[in-house]
Amino acid sequence: MKKQQRTTQAWKPELKAIRTDSAPAIPDSGVDGQLVKGSSRLAIYANFVKLPHTVFALPFALVGVVYASYSVPVSLRQIVLVLIAFTAARFAAMGFNRIADQAWDKQNPRTCDRELPAGKLSTREAMAAVVVASVLFVAAAGALNRVCLFLSVPALAWILGYSYTKRFTNWSHLWLGGALAIAPAGGYLAITGSWSTPVWTIPVLAGAVLLWVAGFDMFYALQDHSFDREHGLKSAVVLLGEKRSILVAKMLHGIMLSGLLAFGYGASMGFPYYVGIAVASIIIAWEHNLVKHEDLSRVDAAFFMFNGVISIVVFVGTLADRLILG
Repeated sequence: MKKQQRTTQAWKPELKAIRTDSAPAIPDSGVDGQLVKGSSRLAIYANFVKLPHTVFALPFALVGVVYASYSVPVSLRQIVLVLIAFTAARFAAMGFNRIADQAWDKQNPRTCDRELPAGKLSTREAMAAVVVASVLFVAAAGALNRVCLFLSVPALAWILGYSYTKRFTNWSHLWLGGALAIAPAGGYLAITGSWSTPVWTIPVLAGAVLLWVAGFDMFYALQDHSFDREHGLKSAVVLLGEKRSILVAKMLHGIMLSGLLAFGYGASMGFPYYVGIAVASIIIAWEHNLVKHEDLSRVDAAFFMFNGVISIVVFVGTLADRLILG
């Protein structure tokens, strides 16, 4: 075979006035970026969960699907169900996070225009959408195979649980990374219903996604350094400071690239895959060059555009390898 925040009073810090005198420059866009234009309910719900951000991890779910195609045939039905399951899970996770964070979002100038604090969407409407998305995720997983059905509930618990991590750990970035690391493993299991051979390839791929997400989430957290510190919320940036957290993010991305190379070796990937990794490495280096602790004006662009392109490039390299070298 070639290839195979906040539910208890004890956790709720007091909301304080925002100190901005020492905060570094952040984008002053008036909105939180990457929004769907329009005022329809559909646009509001899409912006509620930042639907364009689906591009971050969905390509890695499809990498898992492509890897699985070396073992078993892949049907259009399976691909559609993977897309539904992933999108529904992400909607549920992001929506639940918005509900849990709405008190903080209302106080934060960067996030006060989000749908819940701005009153564009009620908490009841938001929770109903999260419930529907959660049910849809479990249903789609069950339609794939029994293994995915059994794993869907703990997976859902993990991704929803992320919303409370900033109350008790400075390393919520790793938890978020773990949530998105489910994507490639889920994509593979959705097709095969069993684990990979070699057994370590899927864990290494998932680990690479975990470190990639954790690194760029640390970059994103730079924007809220002062706010989080003032309001008792935890992050690696609060713990380490801006300079050291940027260094840690760079280290995580370096290990991530090593993990992608290791996965390629274990999965017997060919030249097209490694071209994709090389291009992704260049983009990551470019992203890191944009992120400066003394000037965060380009963090939002680095977070969205560069990381979206990185995941697509890795997927395209994987798919090209499958189509060209078979």
